Amino acid sequence: MARSNKFMRDRTMTRFRPGFTVLELLVTTGIIGVLAGLLLPAVQQAREAARQIQCKNNLRQMGVALHNYHDVHRSLPIGYRTDATDATAFGWALAILPYLEQTSLSVSVDDGASVTSSVNDEARDNSPDVFLCPSDPKLMSFDLFAEPPGNPASTSSLVTVLTTLPSANYVGVFGNSDADDTPGELGEGTFLGNRSFRFRDLTRGLSQVVIVGERTARKLPSTWIGVVLEGEDAPGRVIGHNWFGPNRDDADECEFDSRHPGCTNFLWADGHVKSIADSIESTLYRDLAKRN
Repeated sequence: MARSNKFMRDRTMTRFRPGFTVLELLVTTGIIGVLAGLLLPAVQQAREAARQIQCKNNLRQMGVALHNYHDVHRSLPIGYRTDATDATAFGWALAILPYLEQTSLSVSVDDGASVTSSVNDEARDNSPDVFLCPSDPKLMSFDLFAEPPGNPASTSSLVTVLTTLPSANYVGVFGNSDADDTPGELGEGTFLGNRSFRFRDLTRGLSQVVIVGERTARKLPSTWIGVVLEGEDAPGRVIGHNWFGPNRDDADECEFDSRHPGCTNFLWADGHVKSIADSIESTLYRDLAKRN
């Protein structure tokens, strides 16, 4: 009889062992789902905030480098400088590499040759982190195609790859005019073709003029080293212009944009970095790009 009672107790303990019912599991799963829905956006926002801080830090480093370059050379770099054959042009960012702790990359570039020369193959495979916004997913390089012909029906030149260039997210400010349609020396901004300026030439005041801004690869893939001048939107790969406003769908591909929600980061001539809201009034936005 004692043995039988022990057996019954064992069965009772087994039958009523603590556990979750289906309803409890469903409720728990629902709670976890709600918490995840609340936490994931917060985590994403925190990550984007960190990426935006890094983006602004990149621009600050470029600001310091440009001021150091100006102290040594008594002028800012040329926006884009054509080579001896006028076939390619080197960008302004190449000039400040030694001031960005990129001396080894700087000495690997032979600016006496063309951008596409074999002696510059190694440099064209290099994209320093300081030129890359972490919020913009992109390939580390892109193909530069020949400029499409005037006939819209023809696409033959689109398959002509002139060179492969290292990616970058920061381009100099040419002014209000589209550099693809305006002679390089006639821009209203700070970084022009074959022409350089001193800080004293920015008569509107260094704190009132933007000189470098962001651009994503979705807008127009850009580069730091330079371009083939026969390439599609060639000058626009190293410089850009202010017209409609940042992050505008109706803006030209050579204008500025970013992956940061509601704004785009810019470097001012005095070295400070600030975000410009997408909602900025167009007239003010255009004025910020003018050196005088």
